[in-house]
Amino acid sequence: MIEAHEIQEILAQYKKHGWNLSRVLLSAPTKQKLSASPENLFGDVEIISSDTDAAWFSRASGKDRETWELRRLGGTPFALVEVFEAEDDEEIREETRQEMQTRMRK
Repeated sequence: MIEAHEIQEILAQYKKHGWNLSRVLLSAPTKQKLSASPENLFGDVEIISSDTDAAWFSRASGKDRETWELRRLGGTPFALVEVFEAEDDEEIREETRQEMQTRMRK
């Protein structure tokens, strides 16, 4: 299970490269372990209950595109990436993000 200082290191690395923390997925055991500090770690970012510990990052990607990355927290570093076009509506984006979360669990 990942420690708070390890999460801070991951968040700092992504921030350094221009990524914005958008959402966090936390399992019940991790939430319990971080019970005193989730808001300190993640600020006002939405924390979603999940069976996987992962963080969603986003950033602009070229003209009229946005990249979203789902980064596993803990264990072997692993990430899934999707680039959305400006004309992609939010419903399609959310459906794609849900599919990525499903793939992350496998």
